[in-house]
Amino acid sequence: MGMPPLNSHRKCGVGRYKSAIKQLCAAEYNRLILAANRDEFYNRPSKVADFWGPNSEVLSGLDLELGKEGGSWLGINKSGKLAAITNYLEGRPNPEAHGRGFIVSNYLVDKELDSYSYLKKISSESHLYNGFNLLTAEFKAKQDRVCYYGNRGSTEPIHLKPGIYSLSNSLLDTPWKKLLRGKRHFTSVVNNQSLSCEGLVQELLGVLNNEELNCPDPAQESQAEGGYSKSLVQALSAVCVRSPKYGTRTNTIILIDAESNVTFTERTMLDCDTNNWHSSSFRFKLHT
Repeated sequence: MGMPPLNSHRKCGVGRYKSAIKQLCAAEYNRLILAANRDEFYNRPSKVADFWGPNSEVLSGLDLELGKEGGSWLGINKSGKLAAITNYLEGRPNPEAHGRGFIVSNYLVDKELDSYSYLKKISSESHLYNGFNLLTAEFKAKQDRVCYYGNRGSTEPIHLKPGIYSLSNSLLDTPWKKLLRGKRHFTSVVNNQSLSCEGLVQELLGVLNNEELNCPDPAQESQAEGGYSKSLVQALSAVCVRSPKYGTRTNTIILIDAESNVTFTERTMLDCDTNNWHSSSFRFKLHT
């Protein structure tokens, strides 16, 4: 999600949660399956996913861009808090707006606010930011909770019921062609009860790396008016975006099973080279 010099995009994939977010290693992963792409300029400095320090409970990739250091696009902590953000596609963002990545990082370290209360706080400050969509979640022993807020939509956050959701650079479940295609593919994969955990991860990576264009798409094109070339909008119509200097540079899969075991898999581009990728996986149990 070349890219216009005005804006960069992060794109959350589709996911399903039972008894609270997106479905898993088929039947085994019955709490969360999240598949997400990060689209960004290839040369924007970033740190690959890892725990923030030797004793840290927070796991995420980190932005290293000057003035934006420490922000993130997707992360989880061992207490069961998860957050993901995407940028909202708009032609003329404010270059003086606050960095959106800190919204994710601050939630992951916050000890006071639950997922909904945090979104209420952010909604009261939404004018400080360019357009974004934010998912916050808590996976607890007795109850899972997932909430959504987009500052270009309703003024109030919402609780998400169990189901399959898709999110790109418009509001939640906006029927862009790329989202409809990705959601169909995702649903087919997670409904395959024969897949092992590793098999599920590999199939979901296939969903995230589909470079087929989904254009023309009038809905996406109309939202991009005022700041994007036709060729760029076409490139952005793919689930996996490819252009000379901008595109999909990170895939992330997060699975949570009924016993609170987390599998976090990241595949990320190295050295601005679309043929050079590094994969890592983390497994841990939530403190719930």
